[in-house]
Amino acid sequence: MRIYDVIVVGAGHAGIEAALAASRMGCSTLMVNLRFDTIGHMSCNPAIGGVGKGQLVKEIDALGGEMAKAADACGIQFRILNASKGAAVQSSRAQIDRALYIRYMTRRVRAQKNLSLKEAEVMRLVVEGGAVRGVATKNGTELRASCVVLCPGTFLAGLMHVGLQSQPGGRQGEQACTALADDLKALGFNLLRFKTGTCPRIDAKSIDYSQLIVQEGDRTPKPFSFSTKRLEQRQIPCHITYTNRTTHRIILDNLDKSPLYTGKIKSTGVRYCPSIEDKVVRFSDKERHQVFLEPEGYNTDQVYPNGISTSLPEDVQLKVLHSIKGLEHAKVLRFGYGIEHTVVEPTQLFPTLETKRIRNFFTAGQINGTTGYEEAASQGLVAGINAALRAKGKELLVLDRASSYIGVLIDDLTTRGTNEPYRMFTSRVEYRLVLREDNADMRLAEAGFRAGLITKAQAFRVRKKAEAVKKAIAYFHAHPVKDSPAVSKRLAELKTAPIKKRTTLADLLRRPEMSYAALETIPGVRLDLPGEVAHQVEIDVKYAGFIERQMHEVAKFENLEKIRLPADLDYTGIPGISREIGEKLKSFKPLNLGQASRISGVTPAAISILMVYLKKLHG
Repeated sequence: MRIYDVIVVGAGHAGIEAALAASRMGCSTLMVNLRFDTIGHMSCNPAIGGVGKGQLVKEIDALGGEMAKAADACGIQFRILNASKGAAVQSSRAQIDRALYIRYMTRRVRAQKNLSLKEAEVMRLVVEGGAVRGVATKNGTELRASCVVLCPGTFLAGLMHVGLQSQPGGRQGEQACTALADDLKALGFNLLRFKTGTCPRIDAKSIDYSQLIVQEGDRTPKPFSFSTKRLEQRQIPCHITYTNRTTHRIILDNLDKSPLYTGKIKSTGVRYCPSIEDKVVRFSDKERHQVFLEPEGYNTDQVYPNGISTSLPEDVQLKVLHSIKGLEHAKVLRFGYGIEHTVVEPTQLFPTLETKRIRNFFTAGQINGTTGYEEAASQGLVAGINAALRAKGKELLVLDRASSYIGVLIDDLTTRGTNEPYRMFTSRVEYRLVLREDNADMRLAEAGFRAGLITKAQAFRVRKKAEAVKKAIAYFHAHPVKDSPAVSKRLAELKTAPIKKRTTLADLLRRPEMSYAALETIPGVRLDLPGEVAHQVEIDVKYAGFIERQMHEVAKFENLEKIRLPADLDYTGIPGISREIGEKLKSFKPLNLGQASRISGVTPAAISILMVYLKKLHG
């Protein structure tokens, strides 16, 4: 019997990143999925990125993952969200050709060295001596491996709802994995039930676009991947319309047919991406809600009306659509539905995404309580890296809150848990001014290089970029701008004050009216920086004071993260720590003092006592 280094169960966004990472790191890897014609399928809207999510995709790329490259290759419209706001909250988003994305990811997976594929339903884990040893399939075959990464998406005991009708399924037309959910329960995992949903799909030929607001992509689209030089594909516009009072009345009149409001669905839904039923009920003061019509690709007439996710009956869905401007004669190609699925309560995981209950067993994606392709892919990448590192007998990777959005995502899940589907936002990130999209490569490429996913040449380019930025910033602070009539004239044209004392390039750039591009137009100023370096310099100079303060906060944070906690530490025997807090720490098994401090109910006083105890313990 062949024994693999890593088995990855699932071929969605988490499974793809996990399998590619493990195999690229030199591990023999097996990807098991119910069907392989759905690799990288976008079950919900055809888009990658968004507020807080674009940062995740950039970080996946910086670590050596695939999602950003796929988005660049398959994107049909690219936009920077919050472009008028500060760099800390700007996020990339791209509309994706759904069919192209599946073909792209399928090619990548099938061509990957060290990666084998098998179509099968996994029924249970093979566990021996407290460690996973593989998985067992429906036909009774046992597949053996050193580590297993489970990425089942919404298929884990999935139950789909349309109106008051429900049926088992992980996605429309695909079966659910119920036996595996039962096995996890039998193994002692605490399981939750979450709910998500999707919108109906509309035939573009039946939409009256003359009544809609056009939304074009950015004039000069910016790639997701740091390795993509430019985007040259044709961009397709999206369109915007709105619900209205008639729409809301139809929904309110039919709540008795909604599984959400009749108690048929008992699971917790996505608060930040609610169904149209939830929006109308919870925000009753709003007269309208935006509907974002997203084309699903170059060669399809299928359109996704983002904003009206619903599990109402089909006839009601049709009435709702026909009440909306531009959709009066809309033809539905596929109706929306709600889906309940099983979640492993994520505080049962270490920050490496290995489960505390079973060694060498990792979980990633919606099984950990998240919603969204980007959140799933981020976890899949980390789980795949750590499964490979464990198979090789090496120290596992932990990304903390000061290093990345991915670190915040995983820390939130494993330390605080979640009682609802988790979605990433910039507001969740304390150090967002230093964890920006534009510097993701400089923050994470070294970790990707150490793991074996970033090549020596790629790591060298990132180091070279960082050195260029540092050198340019020093030049800006040291180089004065000499006053002259021509300089004063240009400054006046830029509506900024004249030079009255010694002024450096950095002084000028810090002015609110100034930008790097404007600075280049000042007579006598000669700048010739590559675009990515210029962008970094502008941000670092303009926000220098804020960044410096945040870096001090990061340093304090990292001091706590460096204080490791022994895995076998008996917290209940430490004088001064209450029994309740001791039991909680024993249950959570925090890796370090920083993580312990973020566990709900663990007081600052307990952390102080623990710090003193550790000092005595280590002399």
